[in-house]
This record gives sequence, structure tokens and C-alpha cells, in this order.
Amino acid sequence: MKIGILGSGLMGAKLGTFWAKAGHDVIFSYARSDAKLKRLADGVENGQSGSVAFAVENSDVLLLAVHWSRIDDVLSQAGDLAGKVVVNCCVPLDLQNRDLVVGTTTSGAEHLASLRPKARWVSAFNTTPSEVFETVFANKGKGERADVLYYGDDAAAKSVAADLITDMGFSPCDAGALRTARFCEPFAMITAELAYGQPGGPKLTYRFDKH
Repeated sequence: MKIGILGSGLMGAKLGTFWAKAGHDVIFSYARSDAKLKRLADGVENGQSGSVAFAVENSDVLLLAVHWSRIDDVLSQAGDLAGKVVVNCCVPLDLQNRDLVVGTTTSGAEHLASLRPKARWVSAFNTTPSEVFETVFANKGKGERADVLYYGDDAAAKSVAADLITDMGFSPCDAGALRTARFCEPFAMITAELAYGQPGGPKLTYRFDKH
């Protein structure tokens, strides 16, 4: 699969790197410097770097992984995204990374879908700290897998996201329609508090079991 990374910070850089190691072709875009993008691309066998427009044009699926304050800028470079599967891992945080800027009557995910209605949106990975990705990826196939929530309104896009979650070593946990983001985005604040605000370090995973 050809994956375009729109936002090559902690989350985008790590997901892109491990997806490349899993055999995907990855294009890194939208970072603080072209040098960082080149460094990420050179660090994997099947990596490239380029502009947002280049990543969009040459990818089957996109990962949107920027701070909420950069959404308008990155989307302005991405075009209308018509027909593109976009995996969104953004949490709609304020500049201080303390509070959500939307409430439970809507969500960041739904706002993105309204901005680019022709894209095929699915949300995933925004409830799991990036610090644990290396451990989970290294332990693929060993014991029970941790869950990653994903949700969206396009069944085919959700199937793509589920495959990418599996490729990372997680178990995809279908949380329903895109409107579920109204509750999953606040859940991301809980996992962030447990990872970064409480003892034990940020390598946090979760798992839901039905009995």
C-alpha cells in the first residue's frame, strides 16, 4: 500500500516508519524542515519525502497527523481529497494541549469531514501514545494484542484502517460511526493523562474484553 503522511511529527513519523518496515511504501510530508522529511525517508527502505500535494497525489491512503492548530494550513495544501481514504489521528486540542476545542454535540473528526466532504474519513490511533508503538510493533504475534479504537462512516475506509492497525501489531476495535468521535476524543484525554500525567511512563496501551 502507498501511504502519505501529512504531518511528520512524533505520531506521523513513528507510524510512517513502522508501516514502511511492515512493507508499505511511505511518503513523509509536512514537517518543520525538509531535512527532517529526508531523514525520515532515508531511514527506511521504501520511504520518500515531498510536499503535501505530492503525498496526496501519489498515495492510496493518507494519515493526517498534525496539531489541531495546523489543520487549515495542511488541508489548504492537500486539495479536496476527493475519493481519498484519510486516517485521522488528530485530537482537537487548544494551543496549550490541555482542553478540547469542541464538545460532545460534535467532534474534531466530524469537523474535518465537513471541511473535506469528498474524502473517506476514518479516525484511529488518537487514543494511544506514540511512545508505545515500538514495543507493540516489536512484539507482533506474541501474546494478546492491545486494542486501537477506529471509527468512521465508510466501510471500505474502515477496512483499510483496520489493516494498518493490524500491521502495527494492535488489534483493531471497531467503535462504530464517525460520530463516535464525540466520545473517543475525550477518551484520548484520559489516556493522555494516564500516559503523561501519572507515574509509570507513557508506554500505555488498553484492551477491551467482552465476557
